[in-house]
Amino acid sequence: MAKEDAATPRYLRIKNYLLAGIAKGRWKEGDVVPAEQALALKFGVSRMTVNRAVKELTAEQVLTRIQGSGTYVAQQKYQATLIAIKSIADEVRDRGHTHSSEVHLLERSKAQEPLTHQFGVPAGHVLFHSIIVHFDNGVPIQTEDRWVNSALAPDYLEQDFAVTTPNEYLMAAAPLQGVRYSVEAMSAPPDIAAMLHIPEGEPCLVLKRKTLSLDQVASVAIMWYPGSRYQLAGAL
Repeated sequence: MAKEDAATPRYLRIKNYLLAGIAKGRWKEGDVVPAEQALALKFGVSRMTVNRAVKELTAEQVLTRIQGSGTYVAQQKYQATLIAIKSIADEVRDRGHTHSSEVHLLERSKAQEPLTHQFGVPAGHVLFHSIIVHFDNGVPIQTEDRWVNSALAPDYLEQDFAVTTPNEYLMAAAPLQGVRYSVEAMSAPPDIAAMLHIPEGEPCLVLKRKTLSLDQVASVAIMWYPGSRYQLAGAL
């Protein structure tokens, strides 16, 4: 968890404390979290400040409040979104196939526009950048171009992405708070076509996804899927 400075609002410190505790397993699904009075004493704030933090986490479906009983860690529902936050390696294995990957880029960079705007960070903030191609039984099915906030995932560059995936590492390193995504059809440019072993201009499905953690943007990714080999599906 990134260190907080004096400018961090007090209610946000409480939110981050609770989110970090849930991520580390201190409070699991169904566990009661500390009472508002206890949190007020711990952080030296008013009950109103604690109430704001708890209300926001309840609205975000991280916590659930039961009148007369207490506040509990809610059943996590991110997997029920239309596009589930699931590792592509798991998707491939679920089909009984073998997943493999090729790392085309893995580097440290300094944020410039438009990434400073996307991440809400100042120019020069350290970001990590990776480009990885994922295979299903040796057939390329996805290119993953991802930027990662170093404050939330400091060990990103040390991961062996031939063994794990960025998604698997980030789900463990940064407690998932929310996700925003869009899907569109686009023609494959030369670099994408070369990585996916398809003709230039072939129609692709393009998933753009931003994940949030601890009230910060954790990662911004663009995934390209060859339209002839892949379909995006989900259920509500």
